[in-house]
Amino acid sequence: MRLERKTGVVILMLFLAGCSTVTAQNITQNIVQNIAPGAPGAPSTWAFAGKDGIGTSYESYDGRTGKISKVWFSVARGILTETMYGLIHQAQIKDMQFLITGDGFVDSEKNDTVATIDYLDKDAAGRPLSLAYRIITRDKQGKYEIEKRIFTDPDRNVLFIRVIFRALKGNITPYLYLNPHVNNTGSGDIARATMTGLYASDSGTYLALKSSGKFVKTSAGFVGVSDGMTDLKDNGKMDWHYGSTGKKTGNVALMAELGTLKQGQVARYDFAIGFGHSAAASTQAAEASLAEGYDRILARYDGKGAYVGWQDYIASLPALPGMVSSTTDGGKLLYTSAMVLKAQEDKTYPGALIASLSNPWGETSSADKAATGYKAVWPRDFYQTTMAFLALGDRQTALKAFQYLQKLQVTAKTPGNKGASGWFLQKTHVDGVHEWISVQLDQTAMPIMLGWKLHQAGILSDARLRHWYQVMLKPAADFLVYGGKVNLDGNIAQVNPPWTEQERWEEQPGYSPSTTAAVITGLVTAADIARTVGDNASAQRYLKAADDDQARLQSRMFTTTGPFNKGKNNGRYFLRITPHQNPNNNDKIPGKNGRAAIGERFMMDAGFLELVRYGVLPADNAAILDSLPELDDQSRGDSLRLHYDFTFKGVKGVFLGWRRYGNDGYGEDADTGRNYGRMTPGQRGRVWPIFTGERGHYELALDESRTGKVSDKEIDALKNTYVRAMELFANDGMMLPEQVWDGVGVNSRSHPYRRGEGTDSATPLAWAHAEYIKLVRSLTDRKVWDYYQVVGKRYKK
Repeated sequence: MRLERKTGVVILMLFLAGCSTVTAQNITQNIVQNIAPGAPGAPSTWAFAGKDGIGTSYESYDGRTGKISKVWFSVARGILTETMYGLIHQAQIKDMQFLITGDGFVDSEKNDTVATIDYLDKDAAGRPLSLAYRIITRDKQGKYEIEKRIFTDPDRNVLFIRVIFRALKGNITPYLYLNPHVNNTGSGDIARATMTGLYASDSGTYLALKSSGKFVKTSAGFVGVSDGMTDLKDNGKMDWHYGSTGKKTGNVALMAELGTLKQGQVARYDFAIGFGHSAAASTQAAEASLAEGYDRILARYDGKGAYVGWQDYIASLPALPGMVSSTTDGGKLLYTSAMVLKAQEDKTYPGALIASLSNPWGETSSADKAATGYKAVWPRDFYQTTMAFLALGDRQTALKAFQYLQKLQVTAKTPGNKGASGWFLQKTHVDGVHEWISVQLDQTAMPIMLGWKLHQAGILSDARLRHWYQVMLKPAADFLVYGGKVNLDGNIAQVNPPWTEQERWEEQPGYSPSTTAAVITGLVTAADIARTVGDNASAQRYLKAADDDQARLQSRMFTTTGPFNKGKNNGRYFLRITPHQNPNNNDKIPGKNGRAAIGERFMMDAGFLELVRYGVLPADNAAILDSLPELDDQSRGDSLRLHYDFTFKGVKGVFLGWRRYGNDGYGEDADTGRNYGRMTPGQRGRVWPIFTGERGHYELALDESRTGKVSDKEIDALKNTYVRAMELFANDGMMLPEQVWDGVGVNSRSHPYRRGEGTDSATPLAWAHAEYIKLVRSLTDRKVWDYYQVVGKRYKK
């Protein structure tokens, strides 16, 4: 950060000179009253969404962990980022970092340091045993080092951070800089700074930061105008000392100057950030954590000795040890993935599993209004995560999740519903409040599929299955057969299955291979459940609808006149979606995410592989085999190309990745390098690691189809191709991203992406971690974990 040699007085005079007389008088009066000027401050945004770590305390359902802490945190690029309290989507902090001044420099930890991350608690093989982190940031010239150890207090609503400063070359002065976004927005906060603590609040929610060490100076201000960072940019000194931001709300920041360190000195501070619904509650929580101390709180968080914590959760997963041999990193990502999925469960509504503890492209996403981002529930992502819990042997979470699903089903009692019932909401808050309301039929089928799996696993008894069939699964299956007129909060549509209002990418209506795969599987499993509970008439209806959909897969979604002609396929392949049951008429697919409309035959995706995964088609089906060369064609132009190869420094081999579909615009602009959000023609969806997992599952099914048995050699090949690739796509904190940079287009960020590195879309993505876990379990079992025997038996040709 460049030093500007001006004084605070000169800046203030220049600022006042540009103001009206009344405004200048108000600002002068504020300074006299020790109130920060400049409300509301700069527009607020969220933080970088590529998280290197997330954390929260483990809470057992039986109460063995004691009081419940409802605090979650994330870290990215070496600093604390969004921190939630209350419900899992309710952010209270955007970020917290340290500013460092010295001889001729003012550094921000976010922009002027290089970070490393590791786990505080690991086993002898280096596998993480809790979501507590050690993060070390070093400036690029080697002048100083900052070590942070971050975790939550399991018995209080407190985030605990131990910070160690080391002055390596010359003297340094550190400053703590906190940007609250209380009550899930960044534009309505007020702040107060004293010599004993930093405080912020919004609409009845409060945070308090307390320190084990003394503050030298403190100040509160509005970001970009009167905050501490703006102050330091002036002359490298903290000249402004505002006690509060007054009664005006805005985008606020708090800063505390810590003691100066001389070269060679080391200083240690413990910081506790308490949250509550009163100033007293947040302050008392923070003070109590500091009084209990670092060692005991970390021991409780980890589950050391008699305490129950993350170590106990890992130990409760019976399948985990046996799965390690199917990884290539000794189980490090596997153990991390298990905890990452569990950490993304809400604690007010047990079983509510969100998609990601992040806001996609957060750095350029406005925080002026409350938003969930990916901290919300989609039944599709939810299904993937729950199936991963089953793969790990976590029967309790799988059952809680299934029971929670009833909150998401549309019934006659759903607020605003004036139409058909039985289908599941597109996207909701964890409390069930609906946010997006289009009908996605795979999200209605998957709860049925999950119920069948739970019964097969013995988690649901016949009696409980009968209950859930009547109250949730039968209405869903009936909707998959009959559809109906949907009328919910302005979404009015006639749904005639397997036509879906949106497919799994939430953009297009029509007939989709991936959606239809779920619909058929949902109906066949519903029929099996119906027979089990004695409803034979419904079972026959469900099977008739499923058989009809299965028989018409190719006539609806498989083109024989496509423009892609890799090898000898002569334009034969499954499409992403067809609007009108005719895959050969080249109906236009409407443009989305800034991209122009395109003919249906030019748009492929890998969704047809779900037909094999569930058992709707065998792996060696001719239509599947015809589609694969087109899916994998790397000679196609980047706009329509799906398959990309990756290499990684120091790693032998070439690793495979795929985009969602041709013409995808859900990603950074390839022409300008800007984040997603402007809906420009250059926007480009990148490679998603989940498709590497999906392809690995398909190849396993194909190997099994050849001889009925998968050899050790074949398992090793799959492991070193697909499992290894997903492990390499994970970042240094072992978080799997939604998307990785594919090397196409402008890469003009201040931290340019490396090829194969996660972008700012959303990390960690629960679906990606779930797909990895399921792939590892599938290789361990030598059969596809998501396969449905009752479906495969019916349609095996």
